[in-house]
Amino acid sequence: MQNNYLKLLGLHVIIGVLVYLFRPLGQVYFYGVVSYFILKIISTKPQLKGFQIVSACAYIVGAEVVFRVTNSGPFYEASKYLIILFCVIGLFYQGFSKKATSYLLYLLLLIPSIYVSLYVLDIGQNIRKAIAFNLSGPVCLGVAALFCYNLKLTKTQLGSMLNYAVYPLVSTLVYVIVYNPNVAAVSNSTGSNFAASGGFGPNQMSTVLGLGFFIMTIRFFYFSKTKLIRYLDLLFILLFAFRAIVTFSRGGVLTAIIMILAFVVILYNHTSKTQKRNLLFSLIGFLVIGLVTWLISASQTNGLIEKRYANQNAMGIEKSDVTTGRGELFLAEFDEFLEHPFLGVGVGRVKDLRFQKTGIHAASHNEMSRIIAEHGLLGMIAFTILLLIPLFFRLQNRSNVLFFSFYLFWLLTINHSAMRIAAPAFIYALSLLYIIDDTPSLHRKQINQAQ
Repeated sequence: MQNNYLKLLGLHVIIGVLVYLFRPLGQVYFYGVVSYFILKIISTKPQLKGFQIVSACAYIVGAEVVFRVTNSGPFYEASKYLIILFCVIGLFYQGFSKKATSYLLYLLLLIPSIYVSLYVLDIGQNIRKAIAFNLSGPVCLGVAALFCYNLKLTKTQLGSMLNYAVYPLVSTLVYVIVYNPNVAAVSNSTGSNFAASGGFGPNQMSTVLGLGFFIMTIRFFYFSKTKLIRYLDLLFILLFAFRAIVTFSRGGVLTAIIMILAFVVILYNHTSKTQKRNLLFSLIGFLVIGLVTWLISASQTNGLIEKRYANQNAMGIEKSDVTTGRGELFLAEFDEFLEHPFLGVGVGRVKDLRFQKTGIHAASHNEMSRIIAEHGLLGMIAFTILLLIPLFFRLQNRSNVLFFSFYLFWLLTINHSAMRIAAPAFIYALSLLYIIDDTPSLHRKQINQAQ
């Protein structure tokens, strides 16, 4: 198992370098990954299909940004549709729990606003793209939640599934490092840094690098068994955290830190006294790495990163709006809800309305305000379903030590990056997993979802 992990990490380091040097290889990578996982899902034994499907989805989540930055795949949102496809295959084979029918209602609540858009959107606008772009994330979430609700995985399978996510995240990390190995040379302001983000959107890059930071931390505390692997994980924790920080996009970094805090608290409360002592020693090592990472970040950004997190500009003057204008956009979308409370303004239309009123093309990057503005009261009900169902699930099932981390990732990410990438949709669904103990007879048992 250890050798396999090291080989796959090494392979994905090489992939990160190759897709940077020869961008057309991104297409080979994309279609190779899709072909591999479809064949794997079809050929896997019925009792392991659930695990294989969530592993495939986890890999796509980890690879999405590197696919986008290399323009790989047939279209920009392809990763979300792949996750939908894999989960639909899983639903075909295994069905879904009756207790997950709330997510069917959630999906149905998204439909009426489509008709509003078809009726009112400008004729010259590409309606299909506007609707598909804005609904791909919510639909991905709903289908993934239907499939993952009460899906049984062992602790070992949970760790393996997270590995599937982290391998392509390592490729993304390597791509960013090769693209810009000298952060100090491109750090000249406190604004989001595209050069340090691999020439891609800092918000999305910060989110996925923060996710890599989180997963490597979980491996270090919970899954890594040998000293070699633990030291390697610590190195990747430093690299992921450093490159996430120097994007100058704070959302992904702060979200990762909150996820880690939630995990450590839950883990500490569920361990024996001996394990608590070991956990504390590990925590000290982790905090030392965290301090070193911050000092390196401050040095490599010429001190600008400290001003960024203090909400100051490059001159050290405090900025008046910590949300960098998103608060105003949130309020504007809430005003649209008040004006169109029942069915909303229509899918994909809130941005168009803002341009008509202000002449500014800007997105709030907030899924909460977008869903109520575009879907009205139905959107509010839909969001309430997303907010509450996992919490009710948690009351009945406390087996998933990562529940709050997954749930918080979704909740925090949709408030700074909406659902521009597939990660918050799928990670949300992972909060609905049922984690069971590893047993010697596990491979002879059929792992089914509770019906």
